Amino acid sequence: NCNPETVSTDYDTNDRLYFEPLTTEDVANVIAAEDPVGVIVSLGGQTPLALSGDLPADLVLGTSPASIDLAEDRERWNALCTRLDIPQPPGGTASSFEEAQRVAARVGYPALVRPSYVLGGRAMAIVYDDEELAAAIDELADFGSLGREGGPASERPVLVDRFLEDATEVDVDAVRDCTGEVQIGAVMEHVEEAGVHSGDSACTIPPTTLGDDVVAVICDYTRRIAQELDVKGLLNVQFAVKRSGDSPLQMPTRWSGPGASDVFVIEANPRASRTVPFVAKATGIPLAMVAARLMVGATLAELRAEGMLPEAPGGLTEASGHVAASGYEAASDYVAVKEVVLPFNRFPEADAVLGPEMRSTGEVMALDATPGLAFVKAQLAAGTRLPPDGTVFMSMADRDKEAGLRAARILHALGYQLAATVGTAEFLRRGGVPVAVEVAKLGDQEGRDAVDLIEAGQIQLVINSPRGRGPRADGAHIRSAAGVAGLPLVTTGAAALAAAYGLRDLRGQRPTVRSLQEYHRSLRGAA
Repeated sequence: NCNPETVSTDYDTNDRLYFEPLTTEDVANVIAAEDPVGVIVSLGGQTPLALSGDLPADLVLGTSPASIDLAEDRERWNALCTRLDIPQPPGGTASSFEEAQRVAARVGYPALVRPSYVLGGRAMAIVYDDEELAAAIDELADFGSLGREGGPASERPVLVDRFLEDATEVDVDAVRDCTGEVQIGAVMEHVEEAGVHSGDSACTIPPTTLGDDVVAVICDYTRRIAQELDVKGLLNVQFAVKRSGDSPLQMPTRWSGPGASDVFVIEANPRASRTVPFVAKATGIPLAMVAARLMVGATLAELRAEGMLPEAPGGLTEASGHVAASGYEAASDYVAVKEVVLPFNRFPEADAVLGPEMRSTGEVMALDATPGLAFVKAQLAAGTRLPPDGTVFMSMADRDKEAGLRAARILHALGYQLAATVGTAEFLRRGGVPVAVEVAKLGDQEGRDAVDLIEAGQIQLVINSPRGRGPRADGAHIRSAAGVAGLPLVTTGAAALAAAYGLRDLRGQRPTVRSLQEYHRSLRGAA
């Protein structure tokens, strides 16, 4: 590891430590010096996966390099999903702008443009027309940030997929052993909608708004993918659930069926994801240790006999404990929320809007009896203190207005004053929510704009989501002013709704403080 600050370089973790970059030549030198029985590539992130094909195949423990390439190669992965009858967002590959344009014309805008083997969401772009598509392709071909991450288009074709707006993203961490048995570690529902990088999104265990039928489909798809890839060890699969409602957190009144038209697979990674520690702490199952044992030949049945795994899944795993019946209104044994730590307090004038490129610098988690309380505790742990009263400024993109309306109703019922820009204020009033202050646009000669109110200390919480396309100047100035003033800032409708539920739950009860062991005992039904 060439980064001496990471936990894997702790003095009591390893017998020997090499401070070398992860390149084929340097790894080969370490292998020659150590003569190892095996090499684990699936616990080190994306870079080791990209190097696995250059290592001796018999040295790679767990999932084989051939299976890793099957998951990473977009054309082969698409063929695998077609063979398994698992829906994907429509898309294709292209090595030139003309080819990308043809794919975009077939799948429709907005489209997600990205290279293969991408790290941290870098080089990804959501484009809304041919002009934005051309700019993204040019950046790749000219060795801009896209090129640095994925290589020029002539060497690594760019991926062009239909971007599912207003969809809920779901992560699954699972393990599979050499006998073919698969165990789901956890199904995690993201708070922010698809389009925000998973590393920047809060998520909950168990899912808060997904019906049991949808969770069952997600688990079934995960098992089928694990079998087809012949996974031995960890697997992370990302899904997008397209709602029949307009808002990503709005409870659907009807599913079109527990299957293809609702649940789309985005990608599968035969490696540990950043959510593995969260799953382990939330469920009490040492998932990384389980995976390491499976990679060297142990079976899930053997690990159950040893007591490392429960005899049957329960609580926060797939078998029970869902809180989908009434979303944020309900609770399971307990709810775990993972939240990210963002660096904007150190860069207050930077635009804090979230997107497909990862910007977080850390993570926290919180547990409590309801999703709302757990969410508020997670915000506090991440450095965001939601105000107990005061005025909330709202300016929402059209796609976020329904979720914003639901949040506004809760906030108004709690006694908060609402200030909003003209379009958002009109929408809220039509929805029956009074707006105390209608805010002028930046630069208007009459009235006070949002920046004026923030600088005057008259706003305590800012909810501002950017438009999907077109000018974002006003929003950027408002978010920058909120950062300079140190105000809590919410940039998606889904997070605004989660925050509103959390503030409501906070009025009725105090968050509890319990050890992880106490939570795990309640989950297992122990005394």
